[in-house]
Amino acid sequence: MVSLDESVIARLKKGKNHFEVFVEPEGAFALKRGEKANMEDIIAVESIFYDASQGDHVAESDLVAAFGTNNVLEIAEQILVHGDLQLTKEQRKRILEEKTKQVITIIAQNAINPQTKAPHPPTRIERAMEEAKVHIDPIKGVDEQVNIVMKAIRPIIPIRFEEVDVAVKVPGEYAAKAYGDIAGFATLVKNEWQSDGSWVAVVKMPAGLQNDFYGLINHLTKGDAETKLL
Repeated sequence: MVSLDESVIARLKKGKNHFEVFVEPEGAFALKRGEKANMEDIIAVESIFYDASQGDHVAESDLVAAFGTNNVLEIAEQILVHGDLQLTKEQRKRILEEKTKQVITIIAQNAINPQTKAPHPPTRIERAMEEAKVHIDPIKGVDEQVNIVMKAIRPIIPIRFEEVDVAVKVPGEYAAKAYGDIAGFATLVKNEWQSDGSWVAVVKMPAGLQNDFYGLINHLTKGDAETKLL
C-alpha cells in the first residue's frame, strides 16, 4: 500500500453520489490505460469515500447498493477504470508532451497536402494545432485525438489522410536484400522477379511516409533504383 501523502484521488459519479478513493498516481494511470496492475499496490487507503479530502466514508450497505459488492479493492478498481483520475502536475505535463508528439507523428506519417500531394512536416502540423487552439486530453486515447486534431486543423491547412501506390524497380545486385526491407516498410500490392535478376513491385503506404520510403530505397540501392508515384 502506498503513502497517503503521495496519493491522488480517483472519483466516480454513480446515481446522485460521488465515490472517491486514494490511489498511487503512476500505477493508477497505468491501470486506467488498460495495463496490468495490482490494485493492492495502487490503493493508498482501503476505504471508499463520499469526500476523500474530508474523510467522509461510505457505509458498507451503500457500497453494496451502488456496486453490488462490499469488496473495497473491486470497487476501487471500478472507480479508477470508469471514473476520473486526478493527475499530478508532473504527470499531466509529461503525458501531454508524449501524446502531443504521438498525435503529430501519426498525422505527419499518414496525411498529405491534397493540393501538392506532399506530406506536411511535423512542425507545420504543430503550428496549425497551436493556431487552432486544439488541446490534447491526457486521458483520451491517441487515435480518438488524432481525429479531433484533424478536424480542428483542416480550416487552417489543406490536409487529409491518404494512401499512395509507388512503383519501384530494384537492380539485381541489390534485389535480394532490398526485398525484405521494402516488404517490411510498405504493403506489397504486386511484385515479380525479372529475367535479368531485378525486382519490380508496386507498394502501398500512408502518403506521409513517401519521403522516408524514397530515403530507404536510396540507402538500399545506393541511388540506383527507379521509383514512380502512381
